[in-house]
Amino acid sequence: MRHTAANVFMLILTGGVFAAPTWSQQTTHVAPAKATTAKPAVKVRPSAQLIFGSIGIASKSVAAKQQLELALNSYELAQYADAVKHAQLAAEKDPQSALAYAVWSYAARMMDSAPVALQKAQALSAKSAPDERLLVTFMVGAQQADVLPAIVAMNDLVHKHPKDKHVLYLAGDWLSSQEDSLRGRKLLEKSLEQDANFPPALNSLGYSFVGSLEPAKGISLLRRYAEVLPDDPNAQDSLGEVLRITGDDEGSLARYAAALDISSTFITSQYGRGDTFTLMGKYSQARAEYDKALKIATNEHDTLHIEFQKALVFFWQGDLGTGRAELAALSAKAAEANDMVAQFEIDYARVLLAPDAKAADELLAAMEARLSNVPADKLTAERNEEYATVLREEARLALAAHKSNDADALILKLDQLAAASRDQKVESIYESARGYVMAANGDYANAVDELTSDLHSPLVVQQLIVAQQKLNNPEALEQAQLRLKYLRTPTAEWFAVTKHSTETAQSTTNQ
Repeated sequence: MRHTAANVFMLILTGGVFAAPTWSQQTTHVAPAKATTAKPAVKVRPSAQLIFGSIGIASKSVAAKQQLELALNSYELAQYADAVKHAQLAAEKDPQSALAYAVWSYAARMMDSAPVALQKAQALSAKSAPDERLLVTFMVGAQQADVLPAIVAMNDLVHKHPKDKHVLYLAGDWLSSQEDSLRGRKLLEKSLEQDANFPPALNSLGYSFVGSLEPAKGISLLRRYAEVLPDDPNAQDSLGEVLRITGDDEGSLARYAAALDISSTFITSQYGRGDTFTLMGKYSQARAEYDKALKIATNEHDTLHIEFQKALVFFWQGDLGTGRAELAALSAKAAEANDMVAQFEIDYARVLLAPDAKAADELLAAMEARLSNVPADKLTAERNEEYATVLREEARLALAAHKSNDADALILKLDQLAAASRDQKVESIYESARGYVMAANGDYANAVDELTSDLHSPLVVQQLIVAQQKLNNPEALEQAQLRLKYLRTPTAEWFAVTKHSTETAQSTTNQ
């Protein structure tokens, strides 16, 4: 396995608790790694320990500092739209504050992107105080094509502020989102050592334990999160999502309903109920919940995501033709809205749900052309991850068609992308693609090593299951099957895997 970026992250935690930065060289969204729909704003509770109690900032505006505190607190509570609003107000109060623009862009990335704010943060960074500049560099760097500056700045911040729960949380949460869950968890646990009831750390750790096949621990932490913030809908929303993942659909629906009782416009819980009903096979109820969500959507990005989830219901029902037509129309709508995040989500689903390999190849070729021709000054971490995902899927289909030379060429592109970006998520995609190649060549032992680099992809875990079956390793096979079980979400990839499994089982029965 290649571990260029992974070894960089390891240096963060060597040499005692945290190592001094002596070097220069990402699991899950907790929640999914891609940019997500914003969670609606609710009342913000400023933390007892303010982040600027330890990190000095250059701004002389008291109002700007207050808005920045509220922005970061909103971000920690997954209130991304609110975080953006507070950061925008901070920028209005102090137009020279790089941190205001950095927080603005960092929170906005969870919904779509804010390139102008990102550029302003970069341009104004030199005017920041020393530790403030590190925070700006981290937030800006985490969004760029080369994540090295973010890694360096994060390491420096943690080293300088090893007992600041906010710094520990920001670093731990980001590492977790970069699929470096073990090191992310260490930092999140350090955050809880400073404040045992720190809500954002409880939330992130809850997801982390579910992802590491310890659902009881994860659910326990999320229940504590809900007890700490009894009138925060996000705590109920997190429980609703995790209970669905672990198979408790009725519990999931109840928690989503509790979130909506607290805030009737908490949109992720509203369409979350649609997602749960979809997996329950109650399709008319799923559509009704999605329709309610569409009525409270306040932006085009949310609308596109909900319409996408609603279109997937046709596939679950077995109406593949209508589903494909709906997705094609949605792709055009996303392109017209210039929502590249939504367009990638929709087009990737179209690939996985295409009627045949030829249609999938044509869609992938169009996606690769679009993603490979992004100007250098427009490259972002998210683009790199999307491009890597497309290359891996092209390689998987090439191997299925016995086109090993094509697969090798695609692996080379992935290798180069991983080396240039130094992004752990891209590295993980590259390694799992190598795992596909090794499995195709019958090298199942080494394939397992590579495939385990990306355990958030149902398709990769499905291949891991096949490899463990070939190795006749019952314990490892059971672990891989459990991993697939806890990826239960109504996505196109989950549908493709479960549909394949059903067809395989039926085929075996009929033989």
